[in-house]
Amino acid sequence: MDRSAMDERRIRVDEHARPVPGLRGTEHVGFTVPDLEEAIKFFVEVLGCEYFYDLGPFRDDDGTWFADNLDTHPRAWIPRAALLRCGHGSNFEIFEFEAPDQTRSMPRMSDWGAVHLAFYVDDMDAALADLERRGIRILGGAKDGAGVEAGDGSKFAHFLSPWGMILEFVSFPNGKDYMAGRDRVLWHPLNPSA
Repeated sequence: MDRSAMDERRIRVDEHARPVPGLRGTEHVGFTVPDLEEAIKFFVEVLGCEYFYDLGPFRDDDGTWFADNLDTHPRAWIPRAALLRCGHGSNFEIFEFEAPDQTRSMPRMSDWGAVHLAFYVDDMDAALADLERRGIRILGGAKDGAGVEAGDGSKFAHFLSPWGMILEFVSFPNGKDYMAGRDRVLWHPLNPSA
């Protein structure tokens, strides 16, 4: 899509948008992992996130709270959850769930509902070398981001957590191409208040 089509689409959406009153932004991203202790260790020791606190356990052995409020099996329960903060980005609410009808495989990027977390790094080569040293599986190495969405010197790379969740490093030291001439830009961890 060329820039004029993007600008036209943005304007068209803005004219009809009725945002939720008082919405300020993303406070946390929640996701479920097979082993909470492993996930905390990975996010803290490998990615440098900061652990804050645990939640749980939460269960409703007789009622339908989980079905009514989280659209899960009524006998689903949360043995434990934890809250982490990662740099200037959103908080993470990480769950360990148990449920009779639980799917126990990670969705691929092409699957409905699949998500990935992307982290900005200053030096892609150093970040990937660190992951490689730790035995983290990197998918295809660093790719040139110029021409995809970002300016010269931009790179991106995907990798897997120990439990198979897809994650990404991005770096665009010279900005993204779309930023030229704009007053409003996408959120960026190097300038979180812009």
